[in-house]
Amino acid sequence: MAQKTVLAVDLGAESGRVTAVHFDDNTLRVEELHRFPNETVTVNGTLHWDFLRLWGEIQAGIAKGKVLQPASIGVDTWGVDFGLLDKQDNLIGSPVHYRDSRTTGMMERALAVVPQAEIFAQTGIQFMPINTLYQMLSLVENQSPQLQIASTFLTAPDLLNFWLTGAKVCEFSNATTTQMVDAGNGRWATNLLTKLDIPTHIFPEIVQPGTNLGLYEGIPIIAPACHDTGSAVAAVPALSDDFAYISSGTWSLVGLEVDEPILTSAALVANVTNEGGVYGTYRLLKNVMGLWILQQCRATWAAAGEAYSYAELVALAEEAEPLVSIFNPNDPAFFTPGDHPQHIREMCQQTGQPAPQTPGEMTRCVLESLALAYREVLAQVTDVADRTVSTIHIVGGGSQNDLLNQMTADAIGLPVVAGPVEATVIGNALVQLITLGEMADWQQARQVVAGMGELKRYEPARTAVWDDAYGRYQQLIREGKKV
Repeated sequence: MAQKTVLAVDLGAESGRVTAVHFDDNTLRVEELHRFPNETVTVNGTLHWDFLRLWGEIQAGIAKGKVLQPASIGVDTWGVDFGLLDKQDNLIGSPVHYRDSRTTGMMERALAVVPQAEIFAQTGIQFMPINTLYQMLSLVENQSPQLQIASTFLTAPDLLNFWLTGAKVCEFSNATTTQMVDAGNGRWATNLLTKLDIPTHIFPEIVQPGTNLGLYEGIPIIAPACHDTGSAVAAVPALSDDFAYISSGTWSLVGLEVDEPILTSAALVANVTNEGGVYGTYRLLKNVMGLWILQQCRATWAAAGEAYSYAELVALAEEAEPLVSIFNPNDPAFFTPGDHPQHIREMCQQTGQPAPQTPGEMTRCVLESLALAYREVLAQVTDVADRTVSTIHIVGGGSQNDLLNQMTADAIGLPVVAGPVEATVIGNALVQLITLGEMADWQQARQVVAGMGELKRYEPARTAVWDDAYGRYQQLIREGKKV
């Protein structure tokens, strides 16, 4: 079988890259061609993504990949953020970062107009202030001139696909993250949008993963799951249905793969989300703040003249005393950039726990609290879905963290299989390869990933100690009292 190469453009919150994925006789090989930082820009107090620079970097990466004669290209990014085009297809301002303060109070404003249960019944999406619905409502509330002249709405990867091909469409998996898509029919929730005075004429057709969008310099552009978590979950190397996944990175997404949205009252109470997946699947999951907290700790220490690599921090954490103090990683204090070590110290003091002082103690506190949060969320999603799981698959960059992986197995009491690290890129490529006819179906694709040989298994241990810690964690979440 002749080798087939596809290019995966993958943008994350910290960096982006253009990667070649080679497929030859049931073997995948990943080759990074071009990596670049994803740096934000603040203008007049508003936090933006620098999309024009990202576009230039993507073009440079594709130029490097053209010598490989790629059969196609696919793009994935984070969710919820977007760009607006005017009637001449010009971008109206640089897309705003979901961590910008413009959404403050917007979720409450929306719920005052449309009841929470009604929004969930239509969209099935977790209520989070970052959601596109509340970003759009902020434009309405502030009578933004951008919204007044907008002709087309495109989510972040759809904007890049438009620049690549001229196709003005929104890919399904990423569109669902907006909380503006009807979970029943997969189209825009125009009734909801109208009630919030969000103009509906700007929303283009929604297309499924695997759609051929057009050509860029003669190379087909195929939509994968354009939401990076959707691509990561597509690469989970599970060969049976009784698994859960954690897509571990800046955010941690903990969930199950299901065949249809679950829109029950229990799902609403649990505040879970039903995001679109590939090939008729949905991702029943919930966001956990993730390694963003450790990233901000690391930035705080670096600003004070103490620079640590992630490997150094994990090594220091391994030497620290276990399960001394825990906190809620989903506390709103961690949402924005800032002095996260100070936030953690204050939370521990407020709950009657010793405040971690050293970077090793702080890192261990973060990782243990994440593992306990994973257990809480997994219990919620399995209850909502009435499912049991036998294995947890951790994919993405965070799957390299041996200490966190073992903590997760210990905290939950189930085996953890870590890898692939490059799950997002691989999932992106798998959809391209299936669309090109190089793979028969998704089942074959997952078998190929399972055979890549880079997976690592962690068995649970010390479960009684972690059960006790989880009891403390539940009390902390429930009451906010001393633990």
